[in-house]
Amino acid sequence: MKIASIVGARPNFVKCAPVSRELRKEFDEVIIHTGQHYDYEMNTVFFDELKIPEPDYHLDVGSGSHGVQTGEMLKRTEEVLIKETPDLVLVFGDTNTTLAGALAAVKLHITVAHVEAGLRSFDRLMPEEINRVLTDHCSDLLFCPTETAVTNLKTEGISTGVYLTGDVMVDALQENIEIAERNSKILDELGFKPQEYYLATLHRAENTDDITKLKSIVDAFCEFENLIFACHPRTEKHLKLDGLWDKLTKKIKVIKPVGYLDMLLLEKNAKRIITDSGGVQKEAYIFKVPCITLRGNTEWVETVEDGWNVLVGANKANIVKIAKEFEPISKQRDVFGIGKASEKIVEVLLKGLGGWIRD
Repeated sequence: MKIASIVGARPNFVKCAPVSRELRKEFDEVIIHTGQHYDYEMNTVFFDELKIPEPDYHLDVGSGSHGVQTGEMLKRTEEVLIKETPDLVLVFGDTNTTLAGALAAVKLHITVAHVEAGLRSFDRLMPEEINRVLTDHCSDLLFCPTETAVTNLKTEGISTGVYLTGDVMVDALQENIEIAERNSKILDELGFKPQEYYLATLHRAENTDDITKLKSIVDAFCEFENLIFACHPRTEKHLKLDGLWDKLTKKIKVIKPVGYLDMLLLEKNAKRIITDSGGVQKEAYIFKVPCITLRGNTEWVETVEDGWNVLVGANKANIVKIAKEFEPISKQRDVFGIGKASEKIVEVLLKGLGGWIRD
């Protein structure tokens, strides 16, 4: 049986790594890289650190508007799928790559499996939300990270081919945190000690593309002297275009995006995390680090329900006050699984559940 794994962006790579290792024990895997992320810090370093096999195809799509980027990915992915004729296509998460891969496969009548299915923020202004919903509704196998995700799908009328596997990012985290602790020198390089700094990330279009929100968040960041800001390339672009870059870099420690191992170490040792990233919210929860989310909603509702994540939007006063004072009082649960999600996914595929195996 041949499986095509389609990746293209930083979150896809992290999710793909543990799944690919399990897949290759039983199946013939082809990796198709759309090229959605292409900078070293957002791309190559992840393949190096996570030991993901070199992609069989690199489509080099690059940047563009959502329509242009997704359309070009769809076109180029279709060409590869016609050539390779896989039995199943595996897509990950909620990126434009995810949607393009799913659409290309379903239109060719190839079975589609979605890893991280069923997540919902219920905010249709988020491109990621559109990608999730459309991908789920054209997938044959839906691998859900949480019980909430299963419930979301059931509410939308999807119950066939749905499997609660746990979250593959837990697999990745457990596989790599000890490696990070042995090998990463990021804290020494930045001159910070554990629990003495705040860690921030910012990349969602709702924040970076709105000058009012972006300025408010920058003003909040500047209230912290011990803040490390791992700055996404497109966020840097907006900060410079809006005249906010110099103000920010004079006040706090701004760094380029770091590799997965360095990021794990920064997250685990942070005093608190300020972010608009879904994956970082989840990793903060697993590491028992209080999280302040720069959004009005989240797909990872469990982190909020358990009191380890607070949604603050882009309001400066709320960001500063809560980031400096927030202290969770509850314990985490194993809501994202125990690190066996990749094994469960392969188990489903091996058994042919959902009727995906061809005669």
